[in-house]
Amino acid sequence: MPLNIKDLSVRARAFGPGERIPDLHAADHGNAAPEIDISGVPEGTVELALIVHDPDAPLPHGFTHWVVYGIEPAATAASVSPMAAGSFREGPNSLGEKAWTGPQPPSGHGTHHYYLWAYALDTAVSGEPTREDFLAAYGEHIIEQNRLVGTYSA
Repeated sequence: MPLNIKDLSVRARAFGPGERIPDLHAADHGNAAPEIDISGVPEGTVELALIVHDPDAPLPHGFTHWVVYGIEPAATAASVSPMAAGSFREGPNSLGEKAWTGPQPPSGHGTHHYYLWAYALDTAVSGEPTREDFLAAYGEHIIEQNRLVGTYSA
């Protein structure tokens, strides 16, 4: 997968780069999916994807919290919001659920980093692959990517 970061931007409405994710979005509090805006969509984008991943989780491949496909690129921007359910489809997270699972690092495990990866693709994603399957199958179809990193600790 080639590295291509140019104009694509991903932003969470509830927190900024390097900021703590509000408790409302944590698994053991509100477990509400955050509203995400993707802008600077490059020409030729057929579909956008969003993956939220915690590489600090004490698991071999970290923990994937949310997998979203079929996000319409519109003209230059798109939003992923719980209120827009039906305008995108969710793939399985690390719990095997097709839903948002908020941060919940193990007690005493310190601060975890949550990467919200936005991908602009030159093709549509078939089905609802896991994060790992998506990266293996669609890595060569990524026109551009970028990420926002939030933090959370118990």
